[in-house]
Amino acid sequence: MDAPPANEKRISRFLEQSHERIFDNNKKWVEEMKIDDPEFFDKLASGQSPEYLYIGCSDSRIPANQIMGLGPGDVFIHRNIANLVPNTDLSAMSVINYAVRHLHVKHIIVCGHYGCGGIAAAMTPADLGILNPWLRNIRDVYRLHEAELDEITDEKEKNNRLVELNVFEQARNVIKLAAIQQSYAENHYPIVHGWVFDLHDGLLKDLKVDFEKELAGIQKIYNLTK
Repeated sequence: MDAPPANEKRISRFLEQSHERIFDNNKKWVEEMKIDDPEFFDKLASGQSPEYLYIGCSDSRIPANQIMGLGPGDVFIHRNIANLVPNTDLSAMSVINYAVRHLHVKHIIVCGHYGCGGIAAAMTPADLGILNPWLRNIRDVYRLHEAELDEITDEKEKNNRLVELNVFEQARNVIKLAAIQQSYAENHYPIVHGWVFDLHDGLLKDLKVDFEKELAGIQKIYNLTK
């Protein structure tokens, strides 16, 4: 077998070095955490009791804990393309159920972000293969708010508004679940929130989801407390 070309060797070595760097970074992080708090890892290993469940987009530019100013153990996290909560997604359903029934989180946050690639893809009239059934959830949100969105002529503004409307609809999908309705009836938590993260300035925008009003409206049809 012929030896790989020199260029391939350089690429392979570069990839190895970039991988090894992660473990170097990990060791530095461990030392920094121990200096700051010698008992940090003992406390981390003892269990978790997060106050928040964060449901966000998989976009690599959004570090959930950091944008909230919280540390390890403070936030239970679920992420997927465009922060969707379809009731057929067993991963999302399992995370929410565990967070509510076992971790007893007090807040559930659905967080979108402006400039979301999933939202932009859903606005594109094209066959995107395996992404089609996933993006249809976003297109359904467009259909529900078609009149409002069609009045917006600027594409960036329209996409940003769809980001917000998608957050509202996914928050409603969370509120429809039995675990949320039953826990709130018994414990007065969790509260469901809708946020948007702006990549341009790093700020979070609270969309002011009126949880109690949304819950009351949803329970006319989706009441699962009985």
